[in-house]
Amino acid sequence: MRWVPAALAVTLTLAVGACSKDSTSSTASADPVAAEASASGAAGLPASAAPSGSALPSGAASAKPATAATGACGRVKSAKPVTRVTEVKLPAKVVGYGAEGDTDKLPMAIAARPDGGSWLAWLGTDGKVHLGHLGCDDKLVGTPTSFTGIDLQDVQADKTGGVLLLTRKGNCGDTPLCGGTSSPCNTMHMIRFDTAGKLVWERQVTNLTGSRTGYDDGARFVWWYQHHGRLASDGKTYAAYFGVAITVKNGSCVDIHEGDRMQVVNSSGSLVSGHKDAFEVGCSHAWTSRIVWDPKTGHYVTVCATDNSCRIARPNPYRTVAAGTCDGTLFGGDLVLAKSAGYWTAWSQGGKARLEHFTSAKSDKTVSTGAATQHPHLVTYGAGRMLLSWQSGSSIAAQAYDSGTGKAVGAKFTVNAKDHNYTAFKAYADGSVAYPAAGSSTSAIKIARVLPLS
Repeated sequence: MRWVPAALAVTLTLAVGACSKDSTSSTASADPVAAEASASGAAGLPASAAPSGSALPSGAASAKPATAATGACGRVKSAKPVTRVTEVKLPAKVVGYGAEGDTDKLPMAIAARPDGGSWLAWLGTDGKVHLGHLGCDDKLVGTPTSFTGIDLQDVQADKTGGVLLLTRKGNCGDTPLCGGTSSPCNTMHMIRFDTAGKLVWERQVTNLTGSRTGYDDGARFVWWYQHHGRLASDGKTYAAYFGVAITVKNGSCVDIHEGDRMQVVNSSGSLVSGHKDAFEVGCSHAWTSRIVWDPKTGHYVTVCATDNSCRIARPNPYRTVAAGTCDGTLFGGDLVLAKSAGYWTAWSQGGKARLEHFTSAKSDKTVSTGAATQHPHLVTYGAGRMLLSWQSGSSIAAQAYDSGTGKAVGAKFTVNAKDHNYTAFKAYADGSVAYPAAGSSTSAIKIARVLPLS
């Protein structure tokens, strides 16, 4: 059971109501332009006969002839999007999608390694977050490692390993709430791992300690509220942006509010005190927290969906990107760099996805995509392009866009994998993108890869 101060009850009900109505539907019909290459082998060949990392999709006659391979994995570029879906057998079971609500557990996440492979993270049914290395063929290499965690948020990679963002159990303490009943008081952590997937350091990015529990004034923790988070890196530091619970003293008891928090950690695992982009609380109330590093401006850029004026906004201080309505259908998607300057963010209102381009704040260009969804995904798709995707029945529909003009590039196509409201596509240096999705059993995950465009 949740409780909020009476003055905030109306607005927070709207915000949380928006986050908890996760019926994802799509009436747009995705028109495939490329066939799938299954995990059993490309072009109808046994897996052992297909070159590792090659793109030889069956029925590829619908696409123009492929051009030269690119990147360390030698993935072949094509004139039109070509998809490859590979099922990865897991040594530990993964949790299911559940209701796909933004307070539910996130089953899996993927990160692009500099060598063209991936780090695949998944939340096990054993109370651990598992981490495995995928090769160029999107299959497991070696033995996965694991870390204590009750919820997975994100994973990012670099040349010496990477970072996981996950939650762990915390302590609420015994300070009474001013209303309502007790809920879990969990903590959010960055877990630094090396190239073998083993622990290097860990850092809490909430602020509970042995002397500060969740129900102490000034606490920042993970309660039942929307708390999903994302990672970004400038190559020297990592930033975590996530939903957070905020404890405020009210006489002899405490009120619990909801907002978001961004913290930056350096290469040795210490919090960067006074970082110009970090904040204790940005948007309140907030959901779908998104972050990207911009090397042009030297800043971490963040956007949220918020019931503060019901909008997509930049936090700390508030700046409106796009005006929305608190009718239970306002959701943010993802955030990517534009081709020359500024950013594109995907968001949805009334089950219709839009793209917004902005630089400092207010959008200067809106693209109505025609995608019928509450939960659009957006990812950089090679040089000068971005890929919008959304649930379409039991599959994923996708459309490429120019990241400068916002114009559609080519036709819509289908990715034969199951969408999840809050799972992210990730971009790879060779121009491909990958998405982790539910497998054919609880002991498998499918990696859906859209190969690079020429």
